[in-house]
Amino acid sequence: MTLKTLVAGLALGLAFTAAASAETIKIGVTPGPHAQILEAVKPLLAPKGIDLEIIEFSDYIVPNEALSSGELNANSFQHQPYLDNQVKDRGYKIESVATTVNFPIGVYSNKVKKIADLADGAEVAIPNDPTNGGRVLLLLADDGVIKLKDGVGTTASIADITENPKNLKIVEIDAAQLPRALPDVDAAGINTNYAEQAGLDPVKDPILRESPKGPYVNVIAVRSEDKDKPWVKELVAAYHSAEIKDFVEKTFKGSVLASW
Repeated sequence: MTLKTLVAGLALGLAFTAAASAETIKIGVTPGPHAQILEAVKPLLAPKGIDLEIIEFSDYIVPNEALSSGELNANSFQHQPYLDNQVKDRGYKIESVATTVNFPIGVYSNKVKKIADLADGAEVAIPNDPTNGGRVLLLLADDGVIKLKDGVGTTASIADITENPKNLKIVEIDAAQLPRALPDVDAAGINTNYAEQAGLDPVKDPILRESPKGPYVNVIAVRSEDKDKPWVKELVAAYHSAEIKDFVEKTFKGSVLASW
């Protein structure tokens, strides 16, 4: 056996050993930008001995259930107010370890060009989960379309509407189904990831758009017992790298905003 062959064999053996010893981290996401960003994060973690397995979920409920039960090691799909609400309502021992990106929510319409053009009695669809529905109501209130009880903040609900001059019919629909419902209503508040999947432009198409500044920056969540583990530090460092920030800016062109 030549020295060259021996060295090549040794290198191959080390590669197999590294692959075999890689730590698999399962992270739950919703389809679209969250999944795309983590696909870009994945190769940055490989040299650290971490094999990132990205698992997509079609709703906002299951990823926290799966994380709490141990089916996932982490998830990246929700903003802090939503996580806080889930922890309060369901008693999950999970918490955020890093901020990720912000998706300013928008109100879309196939029937009017401006929110002020909504007719009396127009039907407006909002997400049926408490925090995302609340942020659309806050958006409408900030624009003067409705008024809410003082101080309701991110917990706003339909029951908190105190004035509705146009008698808008506000209906709650599963967030993932809102793009399909858009043709049947006068306007709909749609999360950026679902808007993009439906071919909507989250920067140009909304007739009303949330400010990028606010409490709705998304987070990476893990079980409380895992928050200090080395793989968490490596995941956050890779996500917060210059490479990923550049990826976000070039890929999403303002529809998704990096928090770091």
